[in-house]
Amino acid sequence: MKRRTVVTPKRRTGAIPSGLTETEQDLLSHLQNGYQLETDLLGGDPLLRRLKDSEVIRPLSATRNTVKALEERGLIAPAKGDDPLRVVWRLQKTKLAKSRGGNRPSRPTAHPRKQRR
Repeated sequence: MKRRTVVTPKRRTGAIPSGLTETEQDLLSHLQNGYQLETDLLGGDPLLRRLKDSEVIRPLSATRNTVKALEERGLIAPAKGDDPLRVVWRLQKTKLAKSRGGNRPSRPTAHPRKQRR
């Protein structure tokens, strides 16, 4: 008897914190899966653009307040974009990612300090 295995796509679900609304979770999952969030200068009119093929999705339930809440929680940060009238938002590195070596120096120091006993 052959066993059938179900292959599911790999997703990074551990980075989305609990306590978010469904809309906030949806935006973050899209950002993790290759989309970038774009808004106007005031944070309104959000849209998701896939970087691979420039497909555009307009999330109906996302508003200016949704983007503002994600920014205040430190989950997204504005990035430099091509259009001066649009703001591009990127995922902010989480504390967990930073503790795993996000700010590691590029090369060791010449004379490391010796620890005293």
